[in-house]
Amino acid sequence: MPAKRVCVIGNFSGRNAGDAAILGGLIEDVHRAYPATVFRVPTIRPDFVRRQYAGYPVQPVGLLPWNLSAKILGWPILRETLRADLVLVTDAILFDRKLFNPLHNYLATMALVLPLARRRGIPVVLYNVSLGPVGTAAGRACLRRVIGASARVIVRDPESTELLDRLDLRPHGLSRGADCALTVRPAPDADIEALNRRLALGFGERPVITFNINSYLDVFVRKRRHRMTAETFAPMMAEVMDRTVEELGVNLVVVETQPMDLPIAGRVLAALRRPERVRLISNRQAGYPELAGLFGRAELHVGMRTHSLILAAAAGTPIVGIICTPKNRGFMRSIGQEAQMVEFDALGAASLWGRIRAAWADRARLRRELAAAVASEKDRARAAARELEPWLG
Repeated sequence: MPAKRVCVIGNFSGRNAGDAAILGGLIEDVHRAYPATVFRVPTIRPDFVRRQYAGYPVQPVGLLPWNLSAKILGWPILRETLRADLVLVTDAILFDRKLFNPLHNYLATMALVLPLARRRGIPVVLYNVSLGPVGTAAGRACLRRVIGASARVIVRDPESTELLDRLDLRPHGLSRGADCALTVRPAPDADIEALNRRLALGFGERPVITFNINSYLDVFVRKRRHRMTAETFAPMMAEVMDRTVEELGVNLVVVETQPMDLPIAGRVLAALRRPERVRLISNRQAGYPELAGLFGRAELHVGMRTHSLILAAAAGTPIVGIICTPKNRGFMRSIGQEAQMVEFDALGAASLWGRIRAAWADRARLRRELAAAVASEKDRARAAARELEPWLG
């Protein structure tokens, strides 16, 4: 029997460690359940995909101009969806920010391509996705077309279900899964220790709290009562980090999962009074399995990027989530950690420090609480693969 062709659509450029972890978890879960599969992965960095997932039957599909593509919009995505045995759309790519710019947005292209696949009889599954945000009439129309083309919709957070309810959408086979990145395997301990020594990260010297800083700041906040600029954010975050070092007696490691966040992280570090107790690492220096292993060695993680929170929680590390995007809120709710959220509208030095101090004092209980919730979410993420039985079994 020939292998089934599974086209996996997401933002797999290799720049974002969270997106790379999503693809890694998806491939492992689906391949374990259905070994006779070949994964066709559209990407602007075929070499990265080929190298990162070399142990699996993964074939990258170029989305570069000489492939007749402007990132997601072009001939390759049309060809792959219409030749697939199954199309999986994953990650959090179905939002309407910069809707008609294919260099930044996938939703408009999916609204064109996926209905064509459905007409050809090719099943489309939204696989452990986060839907939205959508705030425009055009965005809502595109999302309706995507939902209408889908044979099954598996969402990863309660906010996605609530969005479907608000739009009065009733997808076929709606179910609740979880983020694929939850199931990734961290790198071996020996590799993590070697990385710690090579970069002098400070694990083993003192307890470590990891931080993650996001350049989006208040792009996605709900109320927009005030603007948070880099000029106001950097000294505020530096004040909190200095106080954390001084009052809790810890080292800090800033872990960046997306290179676009390095400039704002640099501004924060430049504003520190105690820079000697703070280190920086990014996914330019280590892959997502190594970053997951580092999060697992921390006593507490304070994060702004969703997948910094996910990778830390998956490793069993208590988390404080700064809610600068709805995806963060959705994940924190999915694991019952609403009390550990700091909404961006209320973000300030006092509110963030208060939450960190409380979480530090209660970290043993939070770790026990998190273990059960995350185990359940990992089961949900893996169970999503079983819903592909009608097409891959």
